[in-house]
This record gives sequence, structure tokens and C-alpha cells, in this order.
Amino acid sequence: MADLPFLPYGRQSVEEEDVAAVAAVLRGDWLTQGPAVAGFERALAKQAGAAEAVACANGTAALRLAYAALGIGPGDAVVVPSNTFLATASAARHAGAEVAFADVDPDSGLMGVAEAEAAIARAARAGWRVRALAPVHYAGQTAPMDGLAALAQAEGLALVEDACHAIGTAYSSEGHEVPVGAGRPEVEAGSLTVFSFHPVKTIAAGEGGAVTGSDPALMARVRRLCNHGMMREPGPGEGFADPDAALDAEGNANPWYYEMAEPGFNHRLSDIHAALVLSQLGRLDRFVERRARLMALYAERLAPLAPLVRPPAQVPWCRPAWHLCAARIDFEAAGRTRAAVMAGLRALGVGTQLHYIPVHRQPYWRRRYGDLALPGAMSHYAHTLSLPLFPAMADGDVDRVAAALERVLS
Repeated sequence: MADLPFLPYGRQSVEEEDVAAVAAVLRGDWLTQGPAVAGFERALAKQAGAAEAVACANGTAALRLAYAALGIGPGDAVVVPSNTFLATASAARHAGAEVAFADVDPDSGLMGVAEAEAAIARAARAGWRVRALAPVHYAGQTAPMDGLAALAQAEGLALVEDACHAIGTAYSSEGHEVPVGAGRPEVEAGSLTVFSFHPVKTIAAGEGGAVTGSDPALMARVRRLCNHGMMREPGPGEGFADPDAALDAEGNANPWYYEMAEPGFNHRLSDIHAALVLSQLGRLDRFVERRARLMALYAERLAPLAPLVRPPAQVPWCRPAWHLCAARIDFEAAGRTRAAVMAGLRALGVGTQLHYIPVHRQPYWRRRYGDLALPGAMSHYAHTLSLPLFPAMADGDVDRVAAALERVLS
């Protein structure tokens, strides 16, 4: 094994067509705010089944834009599952909101309706006004969206789907398959979905993100906030930055005119990044199919290692575009610490990672809220290790990982 190439837990798949797409932008007239961004937004909206997509700098920026567009701020709270990356909670805090951490199913790592309801009740006892649910589609599988959408509607909450792991995933809803990103139009308080295109995700922009939705007014605000809160045409009833110059003699906005109705961000995506991710989006189905094949092989190859090792628990309501192979390992029964297993695998050329340390255990949040009891999140954390998963892996690489695991655990 030592002579074989190192297998990281995740890696981008860049092909010559991607290089050509980026080179075309570099040779063209627009490095940012140009046609590649607009083309990617149209293609992503179509893929996700949404009316509109706004591309932005990364998944964290997408979360900040979603919370800001919904008007979430001081005095509000957002329900966030503790099994997620830091950004889902941090972006809410940057908006000035509190975070009501929710527990998750210990096997799937997903927040369900019961966990969300418990977090809402805990927030009420703290005197917080919950404004939004932020379910996380962990590892490529969706949270139970029918139940969570019904809860959001009943409680008057907005819905912000953190789909940074789940581009290409679809779930069943009332007999129909719904692509992640289509949102839930029945949620009257607002429904937005955020994506990430980091290199280890299913498609890569280098760094990139997006927000999708179907409410025209809400998406217009997302777009405006992404670009400094700036509009090129006078806003209705807002007053003009320069009343004498806003409109030409025919009543049209002057081409150089702009105004700011509220502070925004510079969270724009460049055309360089957009060209790469647009090219990759054209191969999304192939990437999803290959990841599914590798996960099926993992299920076969890890079966002899049960009960010490089990493949990720698959929920019945979605067709996942797998982002992670978050295997479940009984480290205690094996008599090995996670650190020892990771070091042993690395010595055999197999890279692994942890997804995630529960966010409520991070020092900042413990100082703010104390020690919360979220046993599902802690159990998931205690038994999870992400194994290599990326499209360029060969079938034999799964055999190699399974053999290395057996060797390290024995």
C-alpha cells in the first residue's frame, strides 16, 4: 500500500474542458460581473428547479445573504442542527441572531422534526423569537423536508436549507421527486437554499456558492445584498440618490446611475470561478452516478467488518448525491481511538476526516450558552469517520480502503 498514491478523503475532478472554460474567460473581456456568472446562474436555477439563482463567493457568503435577505437580526433566533460546519451557525450570529442548536439522529446525522421542535421550545424558554429553521442536508442526504416545511409554516418561520453538501440530490414529496434547491413555496415566511462549490464538493468553483429561490422580491434582495446593496435603477418609493440625475429625458434610468437602499456585501463570484463551476455543472449527473457506485461498493466491502464498521445510514426519502462517506465505527469496541485509527490509515496511504465536532461544543458557543445536552449529535460525533470519496477513485480504491481499515482495527 505504501507504493500507491495517497487517497485523500475528497478531491476535485478537473478535466481539460474545465481548463478551457477558465482560459476562455482569462482571454476575454470580463473577469467579473460578466456573462459567465449570468450563464452559471441560469444553469443552476434550471438544475435546482428554482426560478432564480444568485452566485456568490462561497457557501458562507450564501448563508449570510440568505439570513440578511430574510431580515434576520438582533432579537431573532435560528434553529441550526449541531452536526454541521461552523458557518451555518456563525452566519446567523454575524447577523446578530441567537442560535437554537438542535439535536440530530445519531445514525444519519440529520435534524428531524422532533429535534427542531425541541430546539424551538428551548428557545422559547430562553425568551428568544425564532425566525427560521436551517436544516442541513448532511453528507448529501436531505433532512425530512415535508415535515420541516410543515413545521416552518405552522410556526410562521422561514426556511433556509443548507445544501452545501447536496447539489444534485432529490427527495420524495407527496409522490413527486423534488430537486434540492427548488425550495418550499408553501412556506409563507420565505424559503431559500444555499450551496457551496468548494473543491471537495460534488462540483467545484475553487471557491464559490449560490442562493436559489422562487420568490421574486426575496431573490431581488439577495441579489442586491450580494453587490453592496446597490441598484442600477431607482427603487420604488425610496427617494433618489441624485433626483436630478436618476432619469433621462425619456424617464429611463441613466446608464451610470446607482443607489443604495440598504448596506450590503461584496459577496460576488468572479467569472473565472463561474466558468469553472459552469463547466463542472455539465458533468454533475456523471459525478453523482460515480459517487453512488462508490458508495454501493463501500456497502459491500465494509459488510465483513460489521459490527465494528458500518456504512452511512441511508434515509428512505431521498436519492442522495453523496458528498461524504461518513462511516460509523465503534472505536471503543475496537480498542482504538479515532486518532490512532486515522494515523494508522494515513500510514497506509488513506486519508480521512471528521464531519463534524458538534458546533454546540465549540468554545465560543459554550461560553455563550453553557453545556447543552444533545446526545444524538454527540453519539454521531463519537462514531463517525469520513472515508475517501471522489469521482476519480477506482473501484479498487474502495477495496484498498476496506483492507486498510481491517488492518488498522484488527
